[in-house]
Amino acid sequence: MGSGLLWLLDADVFAPAACGRLDVLVGGGKVLAMLPASGERPALPGCTTFDLHGSRLIPGLIDAHVHLTGGGGESGPASRVPAVALSALTRGGVTSCVGVLGTDGTTRDVPSLVACALGLREQGLSAWCWTGGYQVPPRTLTGSVRSDIVFVDPIVGAGEIAISDHRSSQPTFDEIARLAADCHVAGMMSGKAGVLHLHLGDGARGLDLVRRCLDETELPARVFHPTHVNRNTRLFAEALLLAARGITLDVTAFPVEDGEDAYSAADAIERFFASGAPRERLTCSSDGGGCLPTFDASGRVVTMDVGQPAALADTLRVLLGRGAALAEVLPVFTSNVAELLRLKNKGRIAVGADADFVVLGSDHEVRDVIAGGRFMVRGGEVSVRGMFEAAQ
Repeated sequence: MGSGLLWLLDADVFAPAACGRLDVLVGGGKVLAMLPASGERPALPGCTTFDLHGSRLIPGLIDAHVHLTGGGGESGPASRVPAVALSALTRGGVTSCVGVLGTDGTTRDVPSLVACALGLREQGLSAWCWTGGYQVPPRTLTGSVRSDIVFVDPIVGAGEIAISDHRSSQPTFDEIARLAADCHVAGMMSGKAGVLHLHLGDGARGLDLVRRCLDETELPARVFHPTHVNRNTRLFAEALLLAARGITLDVTAFPVEDGEDAYSAADAIERFFASGAPRERLTCSSDGGGCLPTFDASGRVVTMDVGQPAALADTLRVLLGRGAALAEVLPVFTSNVAELLRLKNKGRIAVGADADFVVLGSDHEVRDVIAGGRFMVRGGEVSVRGMFEAAQ
């Protein structure tokens, strides 16, 4: 949390709605005031000023899918991806994140993930995590998904539970429905999101289990949050139909090659908007720290890449470069995520909200990042690094 007071002068504020040129007063990690830009402000004891000269000020990005402890492992122990560094998040404009386990719930576990989230909090970021991983029954910290959500502060739901993927545990309808029910009731008991975050593979069954939960149970649509829905065109078309029924979809900012049967995150966001689906039903995450493997027909890894948290800001930059209105696309990376996950005081710039900001440069790049009122990136240079980053 930043110490003292900070005036952000002459900011072109997108909160995410366009608010015009404002002076924003920050103190104690919160937004204290938002006033019409005056050109100067009275000196306040212990107050620092930072003149943005009309640059765009947006909420800090929220990444709901980051492999904080590292992903991978699908090609042997050497393929385990290292943990995500603090500056890898902040350089990409991410001020809030939700950690996730992936395929490997054996050599990696939920206690380590919770510890990683708490460590990021100590270093100035806002961090939460999902309990479980690909497998069903899911690995937990307390012995059950329900009690993990209720009793463990950073845990907001269960995920990423894998369906329609050869790496999944091939969960049944009853198992997915029961997990969703545990998330839903735990959310009611704790006041948390209580969301089931689902990894989607390329399997032909697609979102059938989710559709059956809507058709055959009393569970509300808000509980389900399928991710990677842009990984192939058939799955994305199927997902759009569920968005109309109240499901919030998550597109992943992974690299897409020319001719690949997939949509980039930017393309998927544009297609989602063009479909007429409710715009509040879309989020975008990076899969940062996760392994991005390509498999052959027998399930062997052919190539491997690693997701980067900066992919969120890169996607926003692409959209703006194509002429998208900032106020229209920004909620996908900020307020939509905060609303779904019930992250209080996140995803918006408002009096009383957390002082998490990104300043965009003239080319839509991340120029400055403030988390909890503290500069993490300034002028494109990292100001605060993780404890062990220098040693690395």
